[in-house]
Amino acid sequence: MLYRPIGGRWNPRFDFERVLAAFHPAQDPARDPARFAAAVAAGDAFLDAAPATAARDDYHRAVLAALGIADPAAALLEALDRQLDVPHLELFPEVERVLAEIHRRGIPMAIVSDNWGTGASMLGGAFALGRYIQVAVVSEEIGCNKPDPRIFAAASDGIGVPPEACLFVDDSPDLVEAAVALGYQGVAMGRSVLHPPAAVIWIDSLDEVLEWLPPAA
Repeated sequence: MLYRPIGGRWNPRFDFERVLAAFHPAQDPARDPARFAAAVAAGDAFLDAAPATAARDDYHRAVLAALGIADPAAALLEALDRQLDVPHLELFPEVERVLAEIHRRGIPMAIVSDNWGTGASMLGGAFALGRYIQVAVVSEEIGCNKPDPRIFAAASDGIGVPPEACLFVDDSPDLVEAAVALGYQGVAMGRSVLHPPAAVIWIDSLDEVLEWLPPAA
């Protein structure tokens, strides 16, 4: 919602094919794109079936198993999870401007993310979101995924705002509906995608969030 993966794919990371080919040349995904697509789908299914965010190594094991690598070397798993020296994410164009405006209005913000890592790493990463956002709740760190009530509560409690005064924005209308059922306000953001029918209001850009928020004091 705030940022997107460079290359257009969230998981596995954009360097997966290159790393895999270095360790297992015969398994180079470029040689069999259909098999690689099936392995990516197997990884997605593994994440969807997990009750909380699975360890990144376990996710990679699921993808690699679908490619016929049942017992990957520790060095391969380490290479797939290494810190990159180039960016792999980018903010959507309007995000920093909108976050700065919300911050100027004195409105506290929290991120709720189904992802790997920690809140501290998210706020202090390449985008330095901690300039604008007070709290980041990350599923791997807290041990549950959206729409578990605990992950929403960790965010609203963290900024000291009751649910009914919070606006939850997500690109999944199902998650927004779940938040609304818990007492939060909510809108779904579709950006350029078609808006399927939903019980919540759709917006197209983070700019539109400003219309839902009080002006500066």
